[in-house]
Amino acid sequence: MTTTLITNIASLVTNDPAQGDGTPLGLLTDAAVVLDGEKIAWVGPADKAPAADETYDAEGRAAIPGFVDSHSHLVFAGDRTQEFNARMSGRPYSAGGIRTTVAATRAATDEELEANVTHYLAEALRQGTTTFETKSGYGLTTRDEARALRIAARHTDEVTFLGAHIVPPDHADDPAAYVELVTGEMLDACAPHARWIDVFCEKGAFDGDQARAILTAGKAKGLHPRIHANQLSYGPGVQLAVELDAASADHCTHLTDADVDALAQGDTVATLLPGAEFSTRAEWPDARRLLDAGATVALSTDCNPGSSFTSSMPFCIALAVRDMGMTPDEAIWSATAGGARALRRTDIGVIREGARADLALLDAPSHVHLAYRPGVPLVGEVWQRGSRRVTAER
Repeated sequence: MTTTLITNIASLVTNDPAQGDGTPLGLLTDAAVVLDGEKIAWVGPADKAPAADETYDAEGRAAIPGFVDSHSHLVFAGDRTQEFNARMSGRPYSAGGIRTTVAATRAATDEELEANVTHYLAEALRQGTTTFETKSGYGLTTRDEARALRIAARHTDEVTFLGAHIVPPDHADDPAAYVELVTGEMLDACAPHARWIDVFCEKGAFDGDQARAILTAGKAKGLHPRIHANQLSYGPGVQLAVELDAASADHCTHLTDADVDALAQGDTVATLLPGAEFSTRAEWPDARRLLDAGATVALSTDCNPGSSFTSSMPFCIALAVRDMGMTPDEAIWSATAGGARALRRTDIGVIREGARADLALLDAPSHVHLAYRPGVPLVGEVWQRGSRRVTAER
């Protein structure tokens, strides 16, 4: 197996406090990394690097772990440009827009859906994302949810069953029957293709009792909970997430003091999705409040065709720093190690011996440039599982 030494790294974010400056970022200067197949074999100062079969000169650039995007909705068809245009002209966002994508997704072929997934994954990789989670939720029939998960599972291990995205129009008069479908026949068909189960716990979607029934049924089938919580209003989602040991409560825009305390005391990660607030002109989540309370925070894109049509983790980092009270160090940690925590993974989001060889080189001397130079395509080279995948023109 070929080993590769990446050397002359001006600034290396390891997310390993045992390294470098001892902060959560474990920042090393004048650093080097040795890759051995799909794993990291060595990390440390460049002048102490061991020999390797091949050498790659980082030319004084910064390196970071590959981004871990722990919340996305990539299996879909159709376009909601008109909805976005209308919203930017003054119409507020509501969960009902999901129905437009449901209709288009049901009508699409498997080939069309997979082409979309492949396209947006390549787009994300160019921006440094090496791990992503994605959900079903735009089929809302047993057949369409199961095929969405089969398609997603061909591209990632982090697959989430979101049959409980909304109550579809064909069940609008009997939401209880739809919950019964989600927790019965649909779950049976979807569980073999997923690791996680999710529910949109929100006015206009599913209430706390419905969400508890759905997540509990998923747990009984071996799926671990995550939850869309407290996005549009105050509600029971965060408390339910902590109660059920959900890996992540996602959005967390409207929080009571009790919600913040629960997140700080439990293992559930607060995953913030600033692209959604940007795209809907909604109130920003207060990351500072969560961090100061001791909660673990992740950042993710929420890439979806309705409320956050971005695949750019650097963009979300810039928003989090500018509008959510995060420092650049906190934002980069949350977009890498924080995302790994939200997926309950220890092999990604970090650059240390034995971890997966996922990292990105930035056309900048420091990770701070991701927030300092918003909108600039700073990601140059990307290694995913030890393979060099992206080469930017320099």
